[in-house]
Amino acid sequence: MANHKSAVKRARQNEIRRLRNKGTKTRIKSIVKDVRSTVGEAPGEKMKVKLNTAQSVIDKASKKGVIHKRTASRKISRLAKLTNSASA
Repeated sequence: MANHKSAVKRARQNEIRRLRNKGTKTRIKSIVKDVRSTVGEAPGEKMKVKLNTAQSVIDKASKKGVIHKRTASRKISRLAKLTNSASA
């Protein structure tokens, strides 16, 4: 456990950030899963809307530093590739 006042504060901050990051990562996982399931059942306009939503969520997480910039780019690229192949 932290002994100094500043270390106690840092531990508090880390816990708050950990929970915020956890929520963001869970949101990313669920939206990616949603896009993948949409590709399987109903390709079309609905799929494009979900892809744009997923892209937005992933970009925001990257901007906040929850995930790395390249990880975000890779996830978006793979989803776009999947939706393009399904609509073709």
